Amino acid sequence: MALSEAKSRANKKWDAKNLDRIQLIVKAGEREQIRAAAEAAGESLNKYIVTATKARMESEGRELISKPEEEQE
Repeated sequence: MALSEAKSRANKKWDAKNLDRIQLIVKAGEREQIRAAAEAAGESLNKYIVTATKARMESEGRELISKPEEEQE
């Protein structure tokens, strides 16, 4: 079922307020290897990369602090 135009606008507005985007650059051919690994793990490419990043930060003793839900709205 397609999103209504109003719902699509609302989603974009929420995303703009609550999410940041990061552009990644990888060597030719690596994108598909990473995508395949994410698929094998049953995760989206985004979730796979974010999970790996958080695990790395944790292993280095760094804490990722997100804004609480009530502050995001």
